[in-house]
Amino acid sequence: MKKVRTRFAPSPTGYMHIGNLRTALYEYLVAKQAGGDFILRIEDTDQARLVEGSVDIIYNTLNAVGLHYDEGPDKPGNVGPYVQSQRLPMYKDYAWELVKKGGAHVCFCDETIIAGQREAAERAGVPFKFNDPCHFLDPKVIESRVASGEAHVIRQTIKPGTSTVFHDEVYGDIEVEREILDEQVLLKSDGFPTYNFANVIDDHTMGITHVVRGNEYLSSTPKYNLLYDDYGWERPVYIHLPPVMKDEQHKLSKRNGDASFQDLVAKGYLPQAIINYIALLGWAPEGTQELFTLEELIQAFSVKRISKSPAIFDIEKLKWMNGMYLRAMSPEDFHALCLPFYATAIQRKCDLKEVSKMLQQRTTILSEIPEAVDFIDTFYDYDVNLFFHPKMKTDKAICLRALDASLHVYEELEDWNNLELFQARISELPAKLGFKNGQVYWPIRTAVSGKAFTPGGALEIPYLLGKEETLKRTLAGIEKLKALD
Repeated sequence: MKKVRTRFAPSPTGYMHIGNLRTALYEYLVAKQAGGDFILRIEDTDQARLVEGSVDIIYNTLNAVGLHYDEGPDKPGNVGPYVQSQRLPMYKDYAWELVKKGGAHVCFCDETIIAGQREAAERAGVPFKFNDPCHFLDPKVIESRVASGEAHVIRQTIKPGTSTVFHDEVYGDIEVEREILDEQVLLKSDGFPTYNFANVIDDHTMGITHVVRGNEYLSSTPKYNLLYDDYGWERPVYIHLPPVMKDEQHKLSKRNGDASFQDLVAKGYLPQAIINYIALLGWAPEGTQELFTLEELIQAFSVKRISKSPAIFDIEKLKWMNGMYLRAMSPEDFHALCLPFYATAIQRKCDLKEVSKMLQQRTTILSEIPEAVDFIDTFYDYDVNLFFHPKMKTDKAICLRALDASLHVYEELEDWNNLELFQARISELPAKLGFKNGQVYWPIRTAVSGKAFTPGGALEIPYLLGKEETLKRTLAGIEKLKALD
């Protein structure tokens, strides 16, 4: 049985799109589940779209999410080069071989001839399909014109015959009439291959057994198969994936400003959470498990459970999953992730490890951290009505008693740096006052933070702020309450 080989073949045109990363993941899973090879190939024949630094982005992204390829430009195997622009002589040779086999022909038509046929089709109200007059040129004339340096391309020749049929592992058997297939350009006048030609040549010469790609290529696959057939090559197994959508009408797209992998990481999403989430965009595992390591995905993945329907990218579900990953981390690892976000958000001297403990169970994405902890440095003016919480059943008298009692604790505390002692003293207040916990803790937290939502409360925030700042803010809160009619 032939060893399974898949390939991820991105174009270096910018950041990593989520749909592209999902394709890479599924290719990796198909290969690794079968004990096969996962190949990285850079498709850079469209020189006009290349973006400097994009190849490094591809390397860094795959490494960040653990999709370690077996062969690639920086891990050469026996079928390189792994960059298309370094394989140009090979494409030219294969193109002329196909001409000899009758699967392609030389075309000298310029754009005016093609445009004329397109306009005629529009006037007639029929779909445009180029009818190449170069089919009828004498071989000696072709040879002479090519030798003289006349501009030309090599086009695929679609021979009359029965409809083409191929099997896709997701969409089943697909039949297409030859008459609707256009004779695509294979080799451009500048000597560069088109994507539609290069990917067939590369997949065959690299021994790719399974082609995993978006379902937008379903319509092109019959033409690819004719190329395989004309060369006498074995067709690969096809696995076409449903699109990733931002909503029911619109595809997720970099051009529309949708988040790339790099954007999500910059916002504080973990690479492990991202790769886990996108695995579920179009694939349904058996059972109810949603959190998977990469090794678990290899074991659980099945092409048979890939959906034909589009997958909707739900940022809220990703937030939830990211939060689950953050909470599962060791306190030390979580704290290390937080430090860059503290650098600009917290200048006041405080116990940052305690800040991290306060945040870990309440954070979904790391970019929330600066806003969550800004009260530590900056005490904003706030509406006094924030003290009155309907669920806590706090009123002016209750809040004043709670704050006055907390003042006594702060002033009498022997060792402010003893967190355990500090929390024990504050925890005694509800019973002493005859109040519920929330009736004491809510006004304390409000007075020292000035915010409706904070990652910590009365048992953490005063300790972080220090005695002087806590007394100052608590007294300000008492003054606000007393000023009410």
